[in-house]
Amino acid sequence: MKIRRDVNIVLHKFTDHFQGFEKVEAVREVFGEETEKILNELKVEFVSRRGYMGVDEQDGHLIISAYYLKSGSERDIYLDIIHELVHVKQYMQGQKLFDNRYDYVERPTEIEAYKHAVKEARRLGMTEKEIYMYLRTEWMREEDLARLAEAVGVHHDTRTDPS
Repeated sequence: MKIRRDVNIVLHKFTDHFQGFEKVEAVREVFGEETEKILNELKVEFVSRRGYMGVDEQDGHLIISAYYLKSGSERDIYLDIIHELVHVKQYMQGQKLFDNRYDYVERPTEIEAYKHAVKEARRLGMTEKEIYMYLRTEWMREEDLARLAEAVGVHHDTRTDPS
């Protein structure tokens, strides 16, 4: 019996699948003058499992659920890419992306990435309620969602509108 454990992960060029992001002001705010260079060098891995997207903590490439890419709303995918590109920059700066000393909704790297996505959501004209709904994930309790919303400056009164 033999098990080959050194399998290749197929990585694609980010710019082969996501065009025009080098011109997006929200992305240029993240990477500045290096935007085109970084996006041209950024790799993305598409995985078959459900979920959303994230940054690989070994080498900083994006990992995106093919299911989410196919079935998610274009606006949410766009905002998630903005969010994840902040994590790419944080990785490049040597920040610890998954610091377990913090709850997810209080993790400094997440707060920074969500603030950037929220800023872009507002630029797109989303309402506070829509942004609040964007922040929601199925693994997050309502009180955690409220803490995250407060941390990133999203004001939605769930007492008068619980959705």
